[in-house]
Amino acid sequence: MTNRRIFLKQSILGSTGLGLSTHSLLAKQAEHKPPTRFIFIHKGNGLLPQSLVPPTFNKQLMEAEQRKDPFIADLDEHELPEWMSPIAEHKKDLTILQGLSGKMCTTGHHTWCSSLGVFKATERLSSIKWATVDFELAKLFPSPFGHIEFACFPSGGGNSRGNINGIEKGFSARGPQQPNYAFGSPKVAMQELYKSVATEKTAQTHYELERKVLEFVANGERNLASQLHGSEQLKVDNYADALHDIRQRNSRVEAMGNLLRKHFPQLDAKYLGENLSTVDRQAGLTEVLLSTLISGMTNVVTFTVDELGTLYTGLLGIEGEIVNLHDVGHGKSVGPFDALKVREKVRHQHMKLIDTIVTRLKGVPEGDGTMFDNTILFYFPDNGETHHSNGSEWPFLVFTGSNSSLDIGRRYIRLPGHGQEGHKTLGNWYTTILNAYGNPINHYGSPDVSLSIDQTGPIPQFLG
Repeated sequence: MTNRRIFLKQSILGSTGLGLSTHSLLAKQAEHKPPTRFIFIHKGNGLLPQSLVPPTFNKQLMEAEQRKDPFIADLDEHELPEWMSPIAEHKKDLTILQGLSGKMCTTGHHTWCSSLGVFKATERLSSIKWATVDFELAKLFPSPFGHIEFACFPSGGGNSRGNINGIEKGFSARGPQQPNYAFGSPKVAMQELYKSVATEKTAQTHYELERKVLEFVANGERNLASQLHGSEQLKVDNYADALHDIRQRNSRVEAMGNLLRKHFPQLDAKYLGENLSTVDRQAGLTEVLLSTLISGMTNVVTFTVDELGTLYTGLLGIEGEIVNLHDVGHGKSVGPFDALKVREKVRHQHMKLIDTIVTRLKGVPEGDGTMFDNTILFYFPDNGETHHSNGSEWPFLVFTGSNSSLDIGRRYIRLPGHGQEGHKTLGNWYTTILNAYGNPINHYGSPDVSLSIDQTGPIPQFLG
């Protein structure tokens, strides 16, 4: 398991990038309107574009879809695919977005932070070029914890190296060569995120001890830095600054103790065990995710619901089976179900999680409406369109509340296919989101060197 010292060092709040302290930004936000929340939910093993197509499309729309020609359809006039049935009540908040590409990303089996960073990424820290888009959005809507990440890690390797219950390198990045760390189990997430309001005497003592150790180490690093020169001094100074930021973050979290206690995750004992089924792990992490948002601990969460190496257990209809997503990607059936049906079951499970999130946020009053009015949720693949993807398509489901700054709602949007005039990439999409919510960046992400068209800027029709 990643030890507590490494986690504390790595999981600090990033700078705001707006020339203001986090405290002043939080105060400014409170004076005006509620912050926007962003939820990034991504899956492994690709997301087949054809699986998102409404079955009620007529021949003309089906042919346009097959040619990857651009068009827009009103979702009010169409039925959703069967696997989306858990989110049927939220159709008015849904956008199905097709046609984005991500050939500038790493594709294939393991893509690390490519789908959120829009650059070629590997397991090496040196491949991380900049902060992923979720962290950029967290800078725009600062919170006591900044950004929180959860993951159902692969059990056979990948980021977790088999430690699926621990705190391991996640799929987001705080900045260049700075990976984020994700919580792999509901139990560990609760222990770390809610330790400041722990009720058990042992946990309280442990937290107080940790505070004193953190203060001691921070002061020690400052003293050490004063005795060094050049790059070594800079390195130790950066570490001391990181420890200082952690202490400040902890102080902000401590100050909201009453809210944390009010929204403390209420989990059944089965979610706090070590040997969870994948479905139970997802459900438990979803509850913690909701608590962090509703309490105000964070405004941005990222949840990797599975990766290619995640061995699925607990899927509806095949609860007793261990589903190997890699084998399913190669067409292997599971029990009485062929690979496409198994994929459908996995996506259906994800929709149940999203229904839980959206329904709960719609039930929390905020301003003149609910928390969901100020929320945008993205569901998308980690690695593009299929198991062995090439990045030519990167489908998205987007759920947006009524106060969204994006003009996309209640539509099926097919953008021009890769290479066609007007084609858009993941970089254009994230640039659009950042522009819509306060970052006027000209372009986010690396270019696709295989395209000769202009790839910079947002998607103007999505900005209204």
